[in-house]
Amino acid sequence: MELALEILPQVLLDGIVLGFMYALIALGYTMVYGVLEFINFAHSEIFVLGAFVGVEVLLLLQSAGYLAILHPLIILLLVIVASMVISGFAAMALERVAYRPLLGGPRLVALISAIGASFFLQDGLRLFESLWRNTFYLNYPSLEFLDQTVPLAANLVIPVKSILVIVTALMTLAGLYVFVNRTKLGMAIRAVAQDPDTASLMGVPVNQVIALTFFVGGALGGLAGVLFGIHYSLVNPYTGFIPGMKAFTAAVLGGIGNIPGAMVGGMMLGLLEAFAASYLSLMTDGAFGAEYKDVVAFLVLILILIFRTKGLLGEKVRESKA
Repeated sequence: MELALEILPQVLLDGIVLGFMYALIALGYTMVYGVLEFINFAHSEIFVLGAFVGVEVLLLLQSAGYLAILHPLIILLLVIVASMVISGFAAMALERVAYRPLLGGPRLVALISAIGASFFLQDGLRLFESLWRNTFYLNYPSLEFLDQTVPLAANLVIPVKSILVIVTALMTLAGLYVFVNRTKLGMAIRAVAQDPDTASLMGVPVNQVIALTFFVGGALGGLAGVLFGIHYSLVNPYTGFIPGMKAFTAAVLGGIGNIPGAMVGGMMLGLLEAFAASYLSLMTDGAFGAEYKDVVAFLVLILILIFRTKGLLGEKVRESKA
């Protein structure tokens, strides 16, 4: 019991950081679903693309000697902006090529297209990095200020990179809320999500709004990819599969299509994983270890969906027409 209490602050911190990471990725899923009622299963590869753009920008700056000259915050801003822009445009291109021609068709066809696009992006990244650097396992260059720690208590320190994840996630959620609810573009997105046919009759360019939604979702995925790379260092073309599945789970847990729900679901999933990884072994006297954390997280998801089928905060869907 004493050991459990001793490690509790660190477990909470790890769970919060992991939860915010899942929430950032889940926001991309929930943005697209809110407009199209469609799960973009290629979003995890957009996330990985952002991570690779980030590491490539850092490596280029390092080879040119700019890492030692530029202020770390400027470097970080350059990396984040580049990843968000390229990931956003990649998501837009994906929507235009793989999804728009299938609008109005069976949902299964669009789902298969999304899975195919996912494999295409995976292998495309692997091919590019193999030709460019002769390896597709890349490590993020170290930024000294991100490797520092801040003491919070006698037995608890928080890395600066963890603070970066938490602060960025909170700012992103606030910014996304303002964008969706307080701007004309956000109003157009909500109109298309509510009723695309009526929105079109009212002069809203539906296809452009859908493309914008994919751009925003892709940019959020790119941001999450950079933060993931900075926090965990190593990235490869297949890095996105597990975080992508967890983020999709977080979106369903909070209520698919619900922006605050994605954040709540991500936090809950991250804390569940952290507690399971740290306490399962203690509670079962070593019979079950950290490898069972995913079982616990998905078991809780199943139980919640049995008793609350639309997630914790409810699913956001279009109004049905009479």
